[in-house]
Amino acid sequence: MIPTFRKLARPLAAALAFTAVAAVAPAGAQAPDKPLRMVVPYPAGGTADVLPRLLAEKMREAYPAGVLVENRTGAGGNIGAEYVARADADGTTLLASPPGPIAINQHLYKKLSFDPAKWEPVTVMATVPNVLAVSSKVPANTVEEFIAYLKANPDKVSYASQGNGSTSHLTANLFMQLTGTKMTHIPYRGTAPALADLVGGQVDVFFDNIASSAQFHQSGRIKILAVADDRRSDVLPQVPTFAEQKLPAMQSVTFFSVVAPPGTPQSAITYASKALTGALAQPDVKQKFAAQGAEVRGWAPQRSGEFIRSESEKWKKVIQSANVTVD
Repeated sequence: MIPTFRKLARPLAAALAFTAVAAVAPAGAQAPDKPLRMVVPYPAGGTADVLPRLLAEKMREAYPAGVLVENRTGAGGNIGAEYVARADADGTTLLASPPGPIAINQHLYKKLSFDPAKWEPVTVMATVPNVLAVSSKVPANTVEEFIAYLKANPDKVSYASQGNGSTSHLTANLFMQLTGTKMTHIPYRGTAPALADLVGGQVDVFFDNIASSAQFHQSGRIKILAVADDRRSDVLPQVPTFAEQKLPAMQSVTFFSVVAPPGTPQSAITYASKALTGALAQPDVKQKFAAQGAEVRGWAPQRSGEFIRSESEKWKKVIQSANVTVD
C-alpha cells in the first residue's frame, strides 16, 4: 500500500505545485528573455525588502530568466528610484517601494533627478496601518483622553519619528492638524531607536506601523490607542480605529507598491501586474505578508495609480501646512 500511495502522491504533489506556479504566469503572453529586477530603495531586512522577496520566489515561471531583488539605498529612497527611472522601459526593471520616492519625496525635496508623477503603476502589493502608540506613562487610554491631555499640555508632549519627512513624522502632523493640538518633534534614525525610547519612556508618542509596535502593546510596555485605517487590524483586533473614536479623517497607511519606468509599454505593465497579483493570491504568501502586519492588496494598475495619486495629494497638503522640508 505504501509504494502505491507514494506513486499517487508524487504526481499529485507535482500537479499542485505546477498549478500554484502557473497561477502567476500570465496566460497567452510571451515571457521576457531578460531577468526581472525589482529594486528596493531601502536596506535589506525591513518590510520593504521582505515583501518583494517573498513574491520573487513565486514568479519564476513568469520570468524564466530569473527574478532578482536588489537593494539600492540612500537619500530617502531617491537613489534606487533614480536608477529605475533611468533603466530600460521594457518592464524588466521595477521599483518596489514604500511611498517615499513614489508619492511623497517630490513634496519634501527641493529637487529630484526623477519625476515621480511619471511612474507607471504596476500594483499596490500591500498596506500596513499606522497606529497611535503612547508610552505607558501617558495618562490616556482613548483618543479622546489623549487629545484632552495634549490640549492641557501644549508642546509638552514629545513625539518620535523615523526622521524628518518620514511617514511617522507626517502622520503626527496630520493628527495635530485634525485635532488642533501641538507636540514636540524628536526625530530618530529609523523605527528601532524611536520605538526603544517609546518603550523606555524617554519619548511620549510614536505613530508607528502596527507590525513593529504590536508586540510591545501586547506585553503592556506601551499602549496603542487607535488604528489609522478604515477597519480594525487582524494583528490587534481589540484596538479600535480612529473613525470609531470620532476622528474619521485620521487615515494613514504605509503602502508598498511596484512601479515601472516612465514610458514602459502597457503590454509590459499588464504582464508584470498579472505576474505580481498571481503571486500575491497564493495562500502562503498571504500568510507570510500577514506575519509582517501587511494586508495583501494586489490592485490592478489603474486602481493602484488612483490610490497613489490620492495619497500623494493628501501628504502634499500635510507637508505644505506643516512646512516640512528635507535638504
